[in-house]
Amino acid sequence: MINNDNVKLITVNASRKYQVKIGGGLLKSAGEHVKEVVNASKIALVTDDTVDALYAKGVQKSLEENGFSVCKFVFPHGEQSKNLDTYGEILNFLAQNQITRTDALVALGGGVVGDMAGFAAATFLRGISYIQMPTTLLAQIDSSVGGKTAIDLKAGKNLVGAFCQPSLVLCDTDTLSSLTKEIFEDGMGETAKYAVLDKRIFDLLQNEDYDIKELVYLCVDYKRAIVEADEFEGGKRKLLNLGHTPAHAIEKLSGYQISHGKAVRMGLDIILNSSISHGLVEKKCAEQIKCAMDKCAKAQAVSYSVEQMAKACLADKKRSGDTVTFMMIGGVGNVIEKKVPITEIEGYLR
Repeated sequence: MINNDNVKLITVNASRKYQVKIGGGLLKSAGEHVKEVVNASKIALVTDDTVDALYAKGVQKSLEENGFSVCKFVFPHGEQSKNLDTYGEILNFLAQNQITRTDALVALGGGVVGDMAGFAAATFLRGISYIQMPTTLLAQIDSSVGGKTAIDLKAGKNLVGAFCQPSLVLCDTDTLSSLTKEIFEDGMGETAKYAVLDKRIFDLLQNEDYDIKELVYLCVDYKRAIVEADEFEGGKRKLLNLGHTPAHAIEKLSGYQISHGKAVRMGLDIILNSSISHGLVEKKCAEQIKCAMDKCAKAQAVSYSVEQMAKACLADKKRSGDTVTFMMIGGVGNVIEKKVPITEIEGYLR
C-alpha cells in the first residue's frame, strides 16, 4: 500500500500530463507507483553500473512483485557513455528482449541515465512510455523533469535528442544520502542556477538548515511552470539555459572530465561577471547573487582561454545562424536573453 503522507506531489501539465513525486523511500514501492501509470506487462530497467549496485535489485524486486516482467540493461557510469554507441546498444537490447509499444522503460540513475534511456524510449518503435527514477540531486532538481532527452556527439553536448515527457518521475530523496561529496556538489552547481532564477530558492538558501526535500520541490516546481508555458523551448524555457552556453563549452574542452554541475557553476560565474561588465546588473545585487551561488557550490577556475571557449561555443545547440544565445543576469528572477553575434562571443566570455 502506497503511503503518500510524506510525499510532495507536483503535476506537470505538458503534452503528456504526469506527476513528480518527491519524498523518502519511494524506490521501495516503485512497482506500485509504476503500476498506477502504465499498463505494461514488461519493463526494461536501464541504469549504470554504480546505481545498479545500490538500487537496481530493490527496484526490480518491487516491479516484479507488482506483476511486471523485468529485463535490465547496465552501462558504465559517466558522461563518456552518453554517446551513439551506448544508445545503439540500448535499442538493440530493447529489440532483443521483444519490448513492444505497450511495454515501458524505467530510467534509474542520474542525468546521463535519464537522458540515454529517455532518448531510447522516445525513438524505439517511434516511442514507448518511460518512467524517470532519478537518484542524484542534479537529476532530481532538473534533468528528470521536462522531457528533454539527448546524447552527445564528438562535436558537442546534447546535439542529438528529442522532447519526450515521462509518464512519472519518482524522486526518492533517500538516495541523496548515498552520493559522494563530489556528486552532491555537482547537483548543487545546478542548484545555483535556480537560486538566480527563483527568489523562493534564493531565500531558502539563506537558511543553512533548509530541508533538501523542500529544495528539490521548489526547483521542480519552478521548472514545471516553465515547461507548461514553453514545452518545446520556443521562448521562456530558454531561461533554464542560464550558465549553460559557457558550461557546455567547458565540458567539451575537458573531454567531459569536468562534470555538468561543476561546469554550470563555472559558467554562472562567467555570465555574472559578463553581466556586470555589460551594465546589466548592479554591483551590490551581483554580490548577493555571487554569495548565494557560493552557498551552493564554489566555482573552480576556468583553465581554458577565451579563444578556446568561443570556438567551442560555435557548436552549441543554442546557436542560430551567426548568433549564439546567452542568458544574462539582471538580478534575482531577472534573466535577459542576448543573441550574441559569433564575432562578439569572446567579449561575453572574457
